[in-house]
Amino acid sequence: MRNFSSVNVDASPPREEVVYLGLNNLSDNPGAIKKGRRVGRGIGSSKGKTCGRGHKGQKARAGGGVSPLFEGGQTKFYKRIPKRGFKNAHEEPMTPVNVGTIQDYIDMGRLIVPDADGEPLTMKDLVDAGVMKNGSIKHGVKLLAKGKERLRTPIQIEVSRASADAIKAIEGVGGEITTVHYNKLALRALLKPEKFDIIPKRALPKPQLMQYYTDYDKRGYLSPEIQLREVQKKLAASSETSDDKE
Repeated sequence: MRNFSSVNVDASPPREEVVYLGLNNLSDNPGAIKKGRRVGRGIGSSKGKTCGRGHKGQKARAGGGVSPLFEGGQTKFYKRIPKRGFKNAHEEPMTPVNVGTIQDYIDMGRLIVPDADGEPLTMKDLVDAGVMKNGSIKHGVKLLAKGKERLRTPIQIEVSRASADAIKAIEGVGGEITTVHYNKLALRALLKPEKFDIIPKRALPKPQLMQYYTDYDKRGYLSPEIQLREVQKKLAASSETSDDKE
């Protein structure tokens, strides 16, 4: 009698073959793509001569068909309901930016704050820092007050518009804000100066905007208080340069 105790019998199930995904075996799942019916291929295909469209009529023509809004000739629903409001063709929507966002970019080191005697931050600086994209600014930037509790860096900034809370937040930490008007040409010259051989002079606001930019509560750059502040800065800078020369 033979002794089978020493014979090794592998009772484990066969291993599953692993197939790695590659460009040579990349394909859709079975049934994912269904071929469209080819019409007009004879009566044996059941969609022969008239291709299932029947004889003549609006729906049998190429490009023909009834509009989904057609209601058999009665007045359409969208014409029966009342209309409200209008689209203002003269609106100039501003791109919003919050003071909290500016503080975040300052903390990240992406927005460099100039010295108190230096030039103020402009929309160009915000674009270069990545706060917003160049193409997103169509008419200007409006400064809003979201995140004002995080603002702690005194900054000098020039924007197109600013809310009252944003002005209060900027000046509350020792900063300065000025709202400046930019028409389309001046805005393009500010954001893309490399497109110009000579930077054009900035135009005055339109008459309907003059009230905004001459109002000190809005910190308009044409208000007497803001213009006096700029004159004082220039006199102080000129006196410092004269002292340095002496």
